[in-house]
Amino acid sequence: MTAPLADRIRPSALDEVVGQQHILGEGKALRRIMESGRIPNLIFYGPSGVGKTTVARILAERTDMRLHKLNGTTASTADIKAVVEELDTFAGMNGILLYLDEIQYFNKRQQQTLLEFIENGRITLIASTTENPYFYVYNAILSRSTVFEFKPVEAEEIIPAVQRGFAFMQQERGCPITVEEGVCAHIAASCGGDVRKALNAVELCVLAGEPDENGVTVTLDTSKQLAQRSAMRYDREGDDHYDIISAYQKSMRGSDANAAIHYLARLLEAGDLPSACRRLMVCACEDVGLAYPQIIPIVKAAVDIALQVGLPEARIPLADAVVLVCQAPKSNAVYNAINTAMADIQAGKSGPVPRRLQNKHYDGDEVEKKGQFYEYPHEYPGHWVRQQYLPDALKDTVYYVPGDNKTEQSFAAYWKEIKK
Repeated sequence: MTAPLADRIRPSALDEVVGQQHILGEGKALRRIMESGRIPNLIFYGPSGVGKTTVARILAERTDMRLHKLNGTTASTADIKAVVEELDTFAGMNGILLYLDEIQYFNKRQQQTLLEFIENGRITLIASTTENPYFYVYNAILSRSTVFEFKPVEAEEIIPAVQRGFAFMQQERGCPITVEEGVCAHIAASCGGDVRKALNAVELCVLAGEPDENGVTVTLDTSKQLAQRSAMRYDREGDDHYDIISAYQKSMRGSDANAAIHYLARLLEAGDLPSACRRLMVCACEDVGLAYPQIIPIVKAAVDIALQVGLPEARIPLADAVVLVCQAPKSNAVYNAINTAMADIQAGKSGPVPRRLQNKHYDGDEVEKKGQFYEYPHEYPGHWVRQQYLPDALKDTVYYVPGDNKTEQSFAAYWKEIKK
């Protein structure tokens, strides 16, 4: 079986690694660590295809420790014990360097099995993960490790890797490969910062290339067909999912219709209609609220239409509603009010319901002044009468402060006139 192109041309030296100059550039932290010759426990965090495994392999080759490689998706506790047992053999006399890929798939007990040996330095751990290590890696291991974040590689940095991929395949196949102008740039821009994905696209383009008397020609049209959907990173259980829905809601809150539509498109292209609808409704209530109260039923109607017609037509009512939320005046006054009230309840600040508001219509013998004394507001001018509604412990508490928008200020002016 032939290994993928990305593995066949994997860099063997640090200067060949694409991207990650924020940690691998001259004078940067990870590069200095690698050049020092002493390897601490490291955790590499970032999306797939950005060089985590490559850097770990280069790092491992710079040490005389016994190297073991495990993958969290397939390794078991028995595999960990087999590594530990080698510590007392001749092969492990200089210590063991364990490269653990996808550590997020190790449960807490499996990670704890390594802890004692990481702590005494007999095992040096280099782990990689595509998920946030602060959520998935056992705290005791985190505290003994240094975390480096690997970022998606910029398109202009990927172009040389794509060109190298075509050159390698030409040499490997022993026949000329003609690459149309724009192919390398398109593949680099379409891979979403994933170098492995870009090189996989290179290999597919060569395999699907048009043969001629001079070898193979890779056209721009072919590259567009094979790389058209690869630019988008999305995993409903991963960091990308939460980043996109966060950006989606914050763009609506920030009244940036262009950005909000962009993130809506990313959610819909991934088929995540539920998240697009849920966040839209939350934003209408949380961030617009009483500044434009009619927006709540309007957004709900748009969501109902979207769910009824399904994709791809669902994009239309949702886009209408997203732009409306962006353009609407904003107020989080009610959001703040309910949050403050909930905080008081959770802190134990409440008390008995005032007698005049209770549902019972009689008093026991212990009550000296019998009667409910509730005053019916509709019997008074303006349909309002001053009486206490909050419990005694909270009677002067103010939860709702009207926002500085036209709607809420008009309500405030109305009640100020009535209550004066």
